Amino acid sequence: MATTINTTSPCPSRRSLSRMLALLLAIPLLLPAFADDKTVDLQLVLAIDASNSVTDERFELQKQGYVAAFRNPQVIKAIMSGAEQSIAVTMMQWTGPFSTVQVVPWMLVKDAASAQTLADAIAHSERELYGGSGTSISGAIDQGVVLLTQSPYKAQRRTIDISGDGPNSSGRSVIRARDEAVAQGIGINGLPILSIDRRLDNYYYSYVIGGPGAFMIPAANYENFAEAIVKKLILEIAANPPPPGPWGAVLARNP
Repeated sequence: MATTINTTSPCPSRRSLSRMLALLLAIPLLLPAFADDKTVDLQLVLAIDASNSVTDERFELQKQGYVAAFRNPQVIKAIMSGAEQSIAVTMMQWTGPFSTVQVVPWMLVKDAASAQTLADAIAHSERELYGGSGTSISGAIDQGVVLLTQSPYKAQRRTIDISGDGPNSSGRSVIRARDEAVAQGIGINGLPILSIDRRLDNYYYSYVIGGPGAFMIPAANYENFAEAIVKKLILEIAANPPPPGPWGAVLARNP
């Protein structure tokens, strides 16, 4: 079980209420998972950086980028283009090697209404982590693997989507975490945010992304995050995605 570390908790009651609200919003989409063995086109873990370098303003830009993306008609069209015409999505926040928290449970997205429900759940989620133990991309990958193992859905494609603004600085080797995930058939895609480290995309290319069809789309800064995440989700989700090159995507060297 993941351990949540939060050393600056101004109003725990508000965060608890927000998490309860996100869960309530998710309940209609959770029920089918327990009713049968639901097969989807993609299981997707959205892993958001909440380390020390991420201010509240930057964190909000990340979150709102995902909210806007799941309300985007192009993303919804991509979701409905697969054989199962559905995907399963969960969201987690991460900082240090053992500091992770799942803020949106597994949710089924199959049309505009369910995409809106997911967007609302993300919008109502609160920041649960505030750094304090470094930046552990390896820890995020490890917890993403756990969440995929616990998912009530089934899919041939399983992906962990890492967004962040710094390299791995704590925890175990990110290369080992990546390679162990890839060995289980899990793809790791990246959205490096270059506002602090202008060469972070090179780091993600060499050490983070990997697996079948893996790629990254760098965002020049947090203000460009929303545009980048729409492109990234379409490429991840669509049954027949457009060529990645013109969209600014970089394919993994060792898929």
